[in-house]
Amino acid sequence: MPMLTIHDQFLPYVTKLPERPASIVTLVVIHCTELPDLATAREYGARVLYESGAGNSGHYYIDRDGAVYRYVPGTHVANHVRGYNPQSIGIELVNQGRYPNWFDSRQQSMTEPYTAAQIASLRALLVQLRANFPNLYEIAGHEDLDTARIPASDDPGKEVPRKLDPGPLFPWTEVLEGSGLVRVSADQVPPL
Repeated sequence: MPMLTIHDQFLPYVTKLPERPASIVTLVVIHCTELPDLATAREYGARVLYESGAGNSGHYYIDRDGAVYRYVPGTHVANHVRGYNPQSIGIELVNQGRYPNWFDSRQQSMTEPYTAAQIASLRALLVQLRANFPNLYEIAGHEDLDTARIPASDDPGKEVPRKLDPGPLFPWTEVLEGSGLVRVSADQVPPL
């Protein structure tokens, strides 16, 4: 597999995120942005949401053309999945998901397929991450770890998944093949 080009575009608050040793990273969490494009995902990631001066963001973003961007170094804790941030690396694939009606009970289908370029880059990134993080052996989808349900925006009497990414069109079999990673769920991996 050829060496992957990673474009560093660190978020403005990256130095405010806690540092960690590479040895603590055991898990990769796959997300989709649920936004229309990379520029919008960057805008959301750069928003300050916490008193610390940080926001919510994955470590890596993979655009539809397969280009890979690093917004947060893997040696910093990014805020991307409730309860599992200290031991995980978040990878976001640009994909519309349920955008813009994330919590509308009538709009819960995710219909945009992931591109072949995205999946090829993701597989190459996973190989690189396994080389850089010696204890990395687990992988999960955001939906595997955050299983909370919330009232639907169109009908509070109905509940919808808070997170549904990477969703039903994500090619788990292809991604896992030869990765050396084991897919896990919330009941298999305790949060730190």
